Amino acid sequence: MQITIDGLQFSYTSTPILDNVNADLSGHKLVSILGPNGVGKSTLIHCINKILTPKGGTVMIDGKDVKEITIKEMSKIVGYVPYSANDSFPLSVVDTVMMGRHPHSKWGSLDSDLRIVYETLEMLGISHLAMRSFNELSAGQHQKVMLARGLAQEPRILLLDEPTSNLDVRHQLEVTKLLRKMAEEKDILVIMISHDINIAAKYSDEILMMHQGSIFATGTPKEVITEENLKAVYGVEAKVIDDLGTPHVILRDSIPVDLEKVEEVRSPLMAESLRAKNEDSIVSDAIEENQ
Repeated sequence: MQITIDGLQFSYTSTPILDNVNADLSGHKLVSILGPNGVGKSTLIHCINKILTPKGGTVMIDGKDVKEITIKEMSKIVGYVPYSANDSFPLSVVDTVMMGRHPHSKWGSLDSDLRIVYETLEMLGISHLAMRSFNELSAGQHQKVMLARGLAQEPRILLLDEPTSNLDVRHQLEVTKLLRKMAEEKDILVIMISHDINIAAKYSDEILMMHQGSIFATGTPKEVITEENLKAVYGVEAKVIDDLGTPHVILRDSIPVDLEKVEEVRSPLMAESLRAKNEDSIVSDAIEENQ
């Protein structure tokens, strides 16, 4: 699969959240989107999967504008695992994951769907939770079940919004490593938003680093995760060392900011933050429609 993003623009108000975003992603690999809060990472993947409609520019999947792809078609091509915050399903784990099979379901397919669901649960190490109620699980278990639902959909592109946010460090490593393995073995393009630079550097094939609504740098972890880029994008002093061929960041200190400039951008960022919270309901509705 190939995703081509050309001149993408999006704004909630007069302040642009995405401004002339350009990217070309293809192949079976793990791509991580990095950047501080408020730079448009979630908005970008929501434009890719049709949850949001861009104000300008195009998103193409295999040469076809997503505007021309029906919701039914999209649900077979693109899987989406949202940031797990307020998800609630009065269902068992196996039934929750089974929701991911809906785009492929047809008469007589229940047995094969169940097999895929249980294989996915086993792969994530949560098969013992199959008959538990989703609403009784911990935040970390919620996150794994939502990931299982996305994988059970068997998409050709999998989008994830901070898939390891509620996991401890061991499970963060395991899940990210699994995503890299899935990309290779299942021949899918996996794109995830991450705030853990070192884990992203360790497992990602490609990094998109965002800054002020645009792509600041793109390339391999070694090309993108540099001391200069971290200073410019995150406002931190850091030492980047080589760790078995991948960059590893050692944080030194934050860089003092110009308070006047902070005031200039604070209101738009606060507006985006509030809007992002309101998106939870939009995302939930879109997921249900996709399913």
